[in-house]
Amino acid sequence: MARQRKKVREKGKLRLSRYFKKIGDGEKVAIVTDMGVRAAFPKRIKGMSGKVLEGRGKFKLVQIKDGNKLKTFVIHPVHLKVL
Repeated sequence: MARQRKKVREKGKLRLSRYFKKIGDGEKVAIVTDMGVRAAFPKRIKGMSGKVLEGRGKFKLVQIKDGNKLKTFVIHPVHLKVL
């Protein structure tokens, strides 16, 4: 799997609008890791899409179908992209 890289002008930056974005419950999201923020979830779920169940503080509970099982991950919104 190829390493994900930032564009030169975005390197090292963390846009505050992306960090504090609002994602509602029930929305469909894709998991896109931001390399500027530490991701505490498995790399194998990168690129998968799922559904936001609820919020837990700053984080969101995202339900993903892995094979034929439903799994729930706690992910920061900076790593989520609304579909």
